[in-house]
Amino acid sequence: MSATEQNCSVFIRIEEELNKVILGQEELIRNFLTGILAGGHILLEGLPGLGKTQMVRAFTMLCGLEYRRIQFTPDLMPLDITGSNILNKNTDFEFHQGPVFTNIVIADEINRASPKTQAALLEAMQEKQVTILGQTRKLPDPFNVLATQNPIELEGTYPLPEAQLDRFLFKLVIEDVPAHILERIITDLDGGKLPELGKVLSHEEFTEAVNEAAKVKISQPVAAYIARLVAATRPDKDASDLRKYLKFGASPRAVISMASAAKARAFLEGRSTVGFEYVKAIALPVLRHRILLEYHAQLEGVDSKQVIDELLKSVNELERSEPDSLARRLAGEEK
Repeated sequence: MSATEQNCSVFIRIEEELNKVILGQEELIRNFLTGILAGGHILLEGLPGLGKTQMVRAFTMLCGLEYRRIQFTPDLMPLDITGSNILNKNTDFEFHQGPVFTNIVIADEINRASPKTQAALLEAMQEKQVTILGQTRKLPDPFNVLATQNPIELEGTYPLPEAQLDRFLFKLVIEDVPAHILERIITDLDGGKLPELGKVLSHEEFTEAVNEAAKVKISQPVAAYIARLVAATRPDKDASDLRKYLKFGASPRAVISMASAAKARAFLEGRSTVGFEYVKAIALPVLRHRILLEYHAQLEGVDSKQVIDELLKSVNELERSEPDSLARRLAGEEK
């Protein structure tokens, strides 16, 4: 078995273990592991009690990475996250690291803290460093923020600013589970307690798997499809479809995110190249938090998922001119 196949099989084992802990959320877990393999930050949204934090904690138990959990509350301050300089008994200032200095930050209920505190993660998520009193300190490698948030319709929540949302590779929405899954939760899980999970992945194996996933190839037609898909999120008030509801489209960072996520998805499927189907599989979690809809879209019951589904239907995998161009070129060669 090659190193690539071995790393892929290890993540499949992690997926199997997570499916035993979080029942009835197979696609969610596959997307979650895809985002981790792509080296990105993940935002999990759902009502309380759906297992957001439990899934993240279970993953940290299965991988050999250091993690710290931060409970975001209205009184949490930025220095509670990044750390600060403290005067010691020798009347010297020494830096005390905050919980952000770890491999995996579990930012629990991130939208219950004030915008000022939320912004403490901006530099960490983008540059993987923090700057305090003019001194910059690097964060450990790897570094991932796995954040949970409650729907903004709930009491005591602060919407994340667009600049911070754009730094999340994925936004995954956890849906309610049907009655037969609720029955399994009662019968299969011991009072909802997180079972003892042994470490499946070491720090070195995790880093190697992320590097292997990044080596998956993307052909020029697939790269062009990603570019056209992201470009199609730009507002078009004259459009005859749901694109007329777009207020702001996805940034160039979305192109990079979609490419890296598609590579990771192909890696999980045991493929060495990215196909169009993998781009479509990760389009929703990559784009849903990067597009902003007009106010009247909500009044008419249109959400970002519907718009993205429409884009996937309307944007062709290949440009219309490509088949004709190929035909002409082949015809010229035959002559």
